Amino acid sequence: MTEPAHGVTLEGIYRARHRLAGQAVRTPLVRSAALSARFEADIRLKLETCQPTGAFKLRGATNMIAALIERHGRDALAAGVTTASTGNHGRAVAYAAARLGVPAVICLSSLVPANKVAAIEALGAEVKRVGESQDEAFAEVERLVRDQGMTLIPPFDDPLIAAGQGTIGLELMEDAPDLDRVIVGLSGGGLLGGIGAAVKAIRPACRITGVSLSQGAAMWESLQAGRPVAVAEVESLADSLGGGIGLANRCTFELVRAVMDDHYQVSQTAIARAMVDILDHEKLLVEGAAAVGLAALAEHGIDVRGETLALILSGNGVALETLDRARTIAGR
Repeated sequence: MTEPAHGVTLEGIYRARHRLAGQAVRTPLVRSAALSARFEADIRLKLETCQPTGAFKLRGATNMIAALIERHGRDALAAGVTTASTGNHGRAVAYAAARLGVPAVICLSSLVPANKVAAIEALGAEVKRVGESQDEAFAEVERLVRDQGMTLIPPFDDPLIAAGQGTIGLELMEDAPDLDRVIVGLSGGGLLGGIGAAVKAIRPACRITGVSLSQGAAMWESLQAGRPVAVAEVESLADSLGGGIGLANRCTFELVRAVMDDHYQVSQTAIARAMVDILDHEKLLVEGAAAVGLAALAEHGIDVRGETLALILSGNGVALETLDRARTIAGR
């Protein structure tokens, strides 16, 4: 069988699961009685908040580093791995590298708060403070790759990253083989694409529903244009859904195009209300990007009556002041 252009296969996702054994957590899939009653459906919550780093990103980072060691030997990564990220991906790379015995350098701008720097350093990575923007930090990553032989671990646009995230799809199919729909936040496409690749290979009838921000939805705008396009980033409670997909995107654009069935965009108010609802009714602290599935159900009145569906609660990286802001926006 010819490998798809995006490079993500069910076999690759099963290999990723083997690599993740003992490194990342098989997270719970729990039924929400409150949401099931509210939407007249059987609604399950996939708790990626239970990962050691608090988010799904650990799966992809671990798979890529482990696969590179497997293919090329540990010496090939002797110079270390690197990335630029202020949030979940940076923490994931730091954690995975430490667990797998590989040096890691995470590049951050001077604007990143000291508590985030300390959290990454606590995981064993070296932090380089460079410039006053994420772009300047990434320029340092490129220099480390070019001049010091370090290996870039990208946040989403690589088949190994997407396959790692796709292990969530395997778990969904094993724990709820009758799923009718999976609702996933859509940003760079690694999470939705990986989950979709696994689920569609096992249960083609299951719908993959993507959810983006109402503004700054780079992947959705790119799909509409038929090619990767640049979109201005906007401030949002779901900040990890912002950012571009890369004009030279080589994996996730085609992957999302292949597996996503439908798509919704959600407002700040809907995200805020969903974050507060999940905390108040489920007693789960989630970041804005993890709440967009519920936001879409509520804001767009999606008819899921009688369906069995899963919402991906992708991470818990939210500051208490952000939660307070969400309560204010939600009017609660």
